[in-house]
Amino acid sequence: MPKVEVRSSENGPNIILVNGKFSLALCRCGHSSQKPMCDGTHAKVGFKAPKAEIVVVE
Repeated sequence: MPKVEVRSSENGPNIILVNGKFSLALCRCGHSSQKPMCDGTHAKVGFKAPKAEIVVVE
């Protein structure tokens, strides 16, 4: 089974890693024009949020 990690970056998107490799970045700020993908808008709108990490191993 793959190891899936979700890392919420400080002031940025949720980063999804599968088996330690980058898979995609999901918007957390709600302002991306390409939802659910992050397009970098969080930096322009001044989004602030703490970092966090969730690891799921099946």
